[in-house]
Amino acid sequence: MSTIAYVIAGSEATGGAGLQADLKTFERLGVYGVGTITCIVSFDPKSGWGHRFVPIDSSVIADQIEVATAAHDLDVVKIGMLGTPGTVDTVANSLRLQPWRHVVVDPVLICKGQEPGSALDTDNALRRDILPLATVITPNLFEAQTLSGMAEITTVDDLGEAAKRIADLGPRFVVVKGGAGLSGDEAVDVVYDGSDLTVLRAPKVGEERVSGAGCVFAAAITAELAKGADVADAVATAKDFAHAGIVGRLTSSAPFAAVSWHD
Repeated sequence: MSTIAYVIAGSEATGGAGLQADLKTFERLGVYGVGTITCIVSFDPKSGWGHRFVPIDSSVIADQIEVATAAHDLDVVKIGMLGTPGTVDTVANSLRLQPWRHVVVDPVLICKGQEPGSALDTDNALRRDILPLATVITPNLFEAQTLSGMAEITTVDDLGEAAKRIADLGPRFVVVKGGAGLSGDEAVDVVYDGSDLTVLRAPKVGEERVSGAGCVFAAAITAELAKGADVADAVATAKDFAHAGIVGRLTSSAPFAAVSWHD
């Protein structure tokens, strides 16, 4: 029987991030992927590649989750971009209908196509309704700073402090990603399990951010957890996997590269 992983996330029209990147990651790691779409994010190539954000109706999201969980024996899920307070509420309510072995949350807090007030409401709903359900949460520097309430995160010690503060919101494991945002030659992440901090390092691949790297990282954790790995091993494998994807990144006519791999 196939190992199955589930993702609830937004669609990203260039294929480099969101649900598209998640499902590709699942497949590459030998896991059958099932996906529910929460919103559609595209870009406007005629206006500086600005974001265009279209939410999916909550009833349609609930229908997708209902059929996915009825058709498959799902117990590991990744939560990506939700986008509106209504979507957060719908997803949280649906998750509570059954037990989950692991819930991986990639906390996409703000999309540039959203109104600031709506984005803040979504952030607050995510903290209240989704984070307490999480086995693992994988914030980047901006997300970690926002969730932790810290004024800045510039050092590895700051990453650890942010992780500890975010753990107080409910997640059992917190992985704060320094990525290209911290100074130095290494991409540094910290993993906090409620008592101990582990630091993961890899050489930086340039200084620019690569679209979809965070999605792929969280999806790889999800795939490994679905296969039975413990959290520490899943995170370590995901870091190597995402690093390889950044090395093999794909360029296009868009002003950003996307995670990819060379066979």
